[in-house]
Amino acid sequence: MPKALLCSIVCTIALAACGTSAVTDPQDASAAGAVKLVDVGTFSKPLYLTSPPTDKRRVMVVEQAGRIMVVRDGRKRSVPFLDIRSRVRSGGEQGLLGLAFAPDYARSGLFYVYFTRTDGRQEIAEFRRLTSERARSSSYRSVLIMDDAESNHNGGDIAFGSDKMLYVGTGDGGGGGDNHGTIGNAQDLGSLLGKMLRIDPRRSASRAYSVPRSNPFLGTPGARPEIYAYGLRNPWRWSFDRSNGNLVIGDVGQSDVEEIDYLSRAAARGANFGWRVREGNQQYGSGSLSGAVEPVITHTHDSGWCSITGGYVVRDPALTALRGLYVYGDFCMGKIYSAKLDASGATGDQAVAGLPRINVLSSFGEDARGRIYVVSLGGAVRRLAAG
Repeated sequence: MPKALLCSIVCTIALAACGTSAVTDPQDASAAGAVKLVDVGTFSKPLYLTSPPTDKRRVMVVEQAGRIMVVRDGRKRSVPFLDIRSRVRSGGEQGLLGLAFAPDYARSGLFYVYFTRTDGRQEIAEFRRLTSERARSSSYRSVLIMDDAESNHNGGDIAFGSDKMLYVGTGDGGGGGDNHGTIGNAQDLGSLLGKMLRIDPRRSASRAYSVPRSNPFLGTPGARPEIYAYGLRNPWRWSFDRSNGNLVIGDVGQSDVEEIDYLSRAAARGANFGWRVREGNQQYGSGSLSGAVEPVITHTHDSGWCSITGGYVVRDPALTALRGLYVYGDFCMGKIYSAKLDASGATGDQAVAGLPRINVLSSFGEDARGRIYVVSLGGAVRRLAAG
């Protein structure tokens, strides 16, 4: 979750002046067609939005305190899909942080949530659908619990890849500078923190979950086999490109640099994203790394950015102005940016024309149709649409 979130809850954030990229001063993008925001509804501290894989009528909105709300055919429903507020510690950077529906959800009814437990640890749990708009709260099954000494940098995004495995983005455990142990959690293969994990969350015999045999550190002495990639500080919103499965990560910086990382899922296997030795494209800690992933986009704090919010590559056929572009933003600055990503980097990184600044931009979301949503912690959820 963004490091600025704690402040946003106890005070009103004044939006910063328009920022710049690390290289140039981008102007508003002139797109092939106008883009606008369409109101979806108002919620209580919303943090995320997604849909069941084949459900083109509904979207599910995750609220920080522990509820998942339903929007059906554009109308907000009054009864929560799931309410686990009694299980969740909410506030600051803690709460109900992620939601993912199983690839076979239409048949199995299974879905997974990532949340901060009342004891401060992070948990992934499984639930089962009761109806299309109600979950069975009593179906709770704990999948994975992670110790977490601090209250911030919790990550929380979870999503299934095209390989039907569950990917989990975790933060470095909080505090400042990943000051944990001799090398920090993010570089420690013995820790689940500061990582991209990959598991099969289905119960297997006596195990709560299993580890895919193709995970890169399976069998490595001292390493947690769940780890797929490492060296992340706080991946606050990452996604798969629904067209090709490529991975895009927004990783929140420490003091100077916000970053976007982009690579294929295969290339991400065993990848080191550099933290805490590097912050974005700059040296941060002592030591050196060989082969660390270089970010495709960076933005500096002295240009107005403070806490990046990762988004999605747009595949909505109706949104021609942004189709094929990655949209993302900044929690504090509130402007929505777009860029063309490829293996060699990013081009056209600039603000999207005609869109207002979003007060406390907490997340983006994508529904089963590929439509993109913009989520404000202040309550508003909107959808990107052609103007």
